[in-house]
Amino acid sequence: MKKYLLDTNICIYFIKGLYGLNKKISEAGEENCFISEITVAELKYGIENSKAVEPMREIVEEFILKFPIIPIYNSLDIYAKEKAKLRKQGLLIDDFDILIGSTAIANGMVMVTNNVVHLSRLDNIVIENWTSLSKMK
Repeated sequence: MKKYLLDTNICIYFIKGLYGLNKKISEAGEENCFISEITVAELKYGIENSKAVEPMREIVEEFILKFPIIPIYNSLDIYAKEKAKLRKQGLLIDDFDILIGSTAIANGMVMVTNNVVHLSRLDNIVIENWTSLSKMK
């Protein structure tokens, strides 16, 4: 069975009830969906920037409890290699994006994201965009 790493943008869309993601996650099997420690950090940062901090904290904390959290430690070598490659190519992307993508690669997971343009720059990443009908490799 495929394992899926949900990118931060997918988590935000899910929380907002967009793109039928609740159905897509259900179809994939909630037990097959994971989030990165980096996504947790980005979601918590989003809470602190929210106009309604406490209500958002409750919503996000409830969301985080739905999915196992994948640590990034085993992806750091891939991160370093990919960041150096992208810098040399002049195609650098956000460090957090590289870390999340590297986590998917290191753990043999499908990266579920709407950020296909940037994350597809990483070698050996498998991407699915659940906000559209297309799937990519």
